[in-house]
Amino acid sequence: MNNLLGAILAGGQASRFGSDKAQAIYQGKRLIDSVADALGQQTTALIVCGRTEPGFGGIPDLPEAGLGPLGGLNAALHFAETHGFTHVLSAGVDAPNLPLDLAAQLIGEGAAIAASQPVVGLWPVSVLEDLTDFITEGGRALYGFAERIGARQVTIDPPLMNVNAPQDLG
Repeated sequence: MNNLLGAILAGGQASRFGSDKAQAIYQGKRLIDSVADALGQQTTALIVCGRTEPGFGGIPDLPEAGLGPLGGLNAALHFAETHGFTHVLSAGVDAPNLPLDLAAQLIGEGAAIAASQPVVGLWPVSVLEDLTDFITEGGRALYGFAERIGARQVTIDPPLMNVNAPQDLG
């Protein structure tokens, strides 16, 4: 797939984790680096949404911080639209075991999310207006937005990690 933007949604507070989750180490690498490596191998460009991270291009969540993953996805889709990308491949920093064929697993008609972790998804830029409307109407749940646009839920095997606490790092 050409013109695919990788987006690491990293604007969360990590309150359950107790420290900066992106900097946590898993198998000798920071979580953010593991996700960046996997997304970077499948995309034309890579950005981090919701934070400034040395070594990465970063953009603020839109329309404001504090909206959870939807703010990061909205920012990524706006960036993609203005820079000529057709799709956004998104993931949070808490999924360090992303497969290197994630985009291929999610490709199909419309949007698709990982069934176990909706932050991991493939989003056509054409859903941007729907997302803007959803946020404006008070929507905050990524599953709710995915359902609204009819995103397909894809089972990823092996299952994706979802690092919410230090003990999840194994």
